[in-house]
Amino acid sequence: MADRTPRDQETRATFERKKSWSPPSSLPDVRKEHGYGYRWIRKSLLGKEDDRNMMSKQEEGWETVRREDHSELQTPGKTGGLVEIGGLVLCKTPQEFVDQRNAHYRNITEVQAAAVDANLMKDNDPRMPLFSERKSTTSRRG
Repeated sequence: MADRTPRDQETRATFERKKSWSPPSSLPDVRKEHGYGYRWIRKSLLGKEDDRNMMSKQEEGWETVRREDHSELQTPGKTGGLVEIGGLVLCKTPQEFVDQRNAHYRNITEVQAAAVDANLMKDNDPRMPLFSERKSTTSRRG
């Protein structure tokens, strides 16, 4: 028993998942308030204010987030009390607006995709189809 290595000196081989590279995020994670969606919105580009963009986003229901409401986000410089990084301002809106906006653009995308498919299919010839339906099945023996 005397030749045992003390437990605190023992090392156990650890198995870690291989890490994969990912690009760094230049925007910090935001502590989300329940019931709100957050988004970084362009306030300026190359030092020039983009008032038109800010006004259109405010009309959509986005409101700027104050620095004192999110003290975990340390942003340098004078930003007028807003959470701003590199010309982007943190904004929030009720989650129901985010869901409605996403549904609106999803619908537009589906209509456009259906139009493209219909346009392709009008030139389809049964002798040489543009698309062939492929079906695969799986079975389990047991």
